[in-house]
Amino acid sequence: MVSAADGPLSLAEAIEEFLRSRTALKQSANTLAAYRRDLAGVGAVLARQAGRGEPAKLELEAVTGRALRAAFAEYAEPRAASSIGRAWSVWNQFFTFLVADELAPGNPMGSVGRPKAPHRYPKPLRGEDTPERILESAAAPVDRTRRRAPWPERDFAVLAVLLCAGLRSTELLELTVSSVGGRAGERILTVRGKGGKERAVPVEPELEAVIDEYLKSRADRFGGREPARSDPLFVGTDNAPLGRGALQYLVSRSYREAGVSGQVPRGASVHALRHTFATRLAEDGASAVEIMRLLGHASLTTSQNYIDATAREQRAAIRASRTSRALRKVAGGEQAAVE
Repeated sequence: MVSAADGPLSLAEAIEEFLRSRTALKQSANTLAAYRRDLAGVGAVLARQAGRGEPAKLELEAVTGRALRAAFAEYAEPRAASSIGRAWSVWNQFFTFLVADELAPGNPMGSVGRPKAPHRYPKPLRGEDTPERILESAAAPVDRTRRRAPWPERDFAVLAVLLCAGLRSTELLELTVSSVGGRAGERILTVRGKGGKERAVPVEPELEAVIDEYLKSRADRFGGREPARSDPLFVGTDNAPLGRGALQYLVSRSYREAGVSGQVPRGASVHALRHTFATRLAEDGASAVEIMRLLGHASLTTSQNYIDATAREQRAAIRASRTSRALRKVAGGEQAAVE
């Protein structure tokens, strides 16, 4: 174990070293906050179980595999397997960094069991024409006078980007004006995804026109001032960056106005638009590799889920058809007659 100049390294000091290294990699603020929560949460249990009170008083060398097993066992008690799996991954990254930086002699996470997260199936919007109904409703010149500060061009652009580029909420909120680049007719959207990884999503001319119309309305709305390239791409009616709560409200309101609230899977309001983008790619013949690149998945297995889900939905649709029901009735009757 390499010690600090004034004594052994504490767990809290090691955590700060790790977070500084992640900051240098330009990882998003939300990612860094999630790292800190998982490290601090398990760290607090470690310190308490060791009788130190807090991570600042716990020496890093005391964080052994045995101590971590006990801490994770307690930390997991009220939490879902997916949350513990994420925390395990963060602590594994933490010790991998410490070993590489010669701050720890080895990674003890190998002796800590990692729970297997439940398989997550995609949750796209239900209904064959639901995305079209949402876009048509957002683009329609309906009466929005009851809203306090209506901004249909902004709302339409947000929905179009979510549905036609498959972004996560965080990715959309972190877009800047400079994220839209390239020549007219060949625009791309540069997206910073999980882990700070960037990907380029092609922007079709129709989506480009929607974004341009929104930016024009934005300049008109705020005194004719063109936004700087470093400014957030999407802002609220006060010209401040659009927040997560405002985005959630915007999307939920759009569902209500389009009359499709019943087609939205439970717990997947904004994310359902991303799942719809991916599912339609699979339905239209995109490969798992293409889906992985467009959505920024870390694993090809995640992308394959959309293709597998599409196959299941197609089989369910066939089974629900009137002809299939008739065949089951006839075949069942024939079988009964034979018996």
